[in-house]
Amino acid sequence: MRRTLGTVTVECVLGDITDQGDVDAVVNAANARLGPGGGVAGAIHRAAGPGLAAEARPLGPIRPGEAVITGGHGLPNRFVVHALGPVYGQDRPEAELLAACYRNSLTLADENGAGSVAFPAISTGIFGYPVEEAAGVALGTVAGEAKGLRNVRLVRFVLFGERDLEAHERALSEAF
Repeated sequence: MRRTLGTVTVECVLGDITDQGDVDAVVNAANARLGPGGGVAGAIHRAAGPGLAAEARPLGPIRPGEAVITGGHGLPNRFVVHALGPVYGQDRPEAELLAACYRNSLTLADENGAGSVAFPAISTGIFGYPVEEAAGVALGTVAGEAKGLRNVRLVRFVLFGERDLEAHERALSEAF
């Protein structure tokens, strides 16, 4: 599913965040120390190789809602934006912190000249954020930021499962 707001196209696809060779930046659902871990962070670090951890480590720790940017290393992307999402029920206010992840990631990508960005469903795995709720925050934030972007023209949500894809498609229809 795809929608356009001004000069920015937003799409939702089923796929692997590490296999998005046609985008300039991928977003890592990072841990505070910006190191390898499980889920998205583990997959990105495995695909990028040890250089990613070496570059990212001195930039941490980061707090929920914050984002930092590194090179792509072994990934087919120029950049990796590392964003720490909130742990649902623990980091409050969850919606504001999750929105900050998307906003700060878009800002970093845009400031570094990225024309395209691929996001996973931040905080919806081990951090426990309900997918429907997280999708609404994510797509609403992207819709709100789209007009201010100078370089980013494509925002892709790369979802791991059908349930996540359907939730993000519904949120995309509502936000755009």
